[in-house]
Parts: sequence; structure tokens; C-alpha cells
Amino acid sequence: MILLTPELRFALRVNAMQARAAERADPAHDHDPMPAVKFFNPLGAGTWLATELDADCDTLFGLADLGFGSPELGSFSLAELAGVRLPFGLGIERDLSFFTPYRLSTWALWARRAGSIVWAETLLRRAASQSDPHPLPPDPEGDGG
Repeated sequence: MILLTPELRFALRVNAMQARAAERADPAHDHDPMPAVKFFNPLGAGTWLATELDADCDTLFGLADLGFGSPELGSFSLAELAGVRLPFGLGIERDLSFFTPYRLSTWALWARRAGSIVWAETLLRRAASQSDPHPLPPDPEGDGG
């Protein structure tokens, strides 16, 4: 499977350019785009949400969840994702139906509290379908954020 279509590559590059421009204009401003693409391991817990693609066309930025209960914001390599070889001839896949109205900071908050991107996705869907728009899971650190 092609992990990035030209349209997704363009959207990720635009987000990266906007992030750099926002940083130059106001270093205190946090650029907070919506993830443009979701990758996942069809045989495991690995899930990645990407918002930006650097000029090298390999370095992605977003939320990475390797299945250890602590999703993290950071950079990861498109080439490394594409190079993963799994049993049965499988590899890392792109979620073809992924769309989100939520910004990366929302995903990071919910995924950290829930312990995974997959569980956060379930909670966000539930929240959207209920009258209470913010049923966050409890904060394990008790810091309110």
C-alpha cells in the first residue's frame, strides 16, 4: 500500500510550512493542526497520527503509540514505517477512512489519559455521540491536564 497519496503529502507539507511560519511570527504560539493521516500495524498495537511532513519528505511529526501505554508527540520516519515487514506479507497500513475534527492536542490529551490512540478514538466517538462533549477518562497523574 502507498502510505502517502500526493494529496496527503501536500496537506502534511502545508501543515509543516504553516508550523514554521507560525513559529517565526510568534515563538510562543502553538501550531495545532488536525492529523491528516493515521497509520497502524494490522497485527499489533502500533498507531501513528501525522500532522506534518518535513522538507526531506521522510520525517513526519505527530502522535506515536507503540502500544506501551504512553503515546507521545514527536517525529517518526515514513521510510521506517514503509519498511516494516510483518508476517503474512503485511506491513504498516494507512487507515483509508480516517478523518478527524479534533486537533492534535486533543488527540494527545485523550490518548495519554486513555493509554492508547485506539482507545482515545473510541472515547472521542462516544463523546461526539453523547450530550456530554467532554467525558475524558480520569487523569492518572491528577494534574488536571
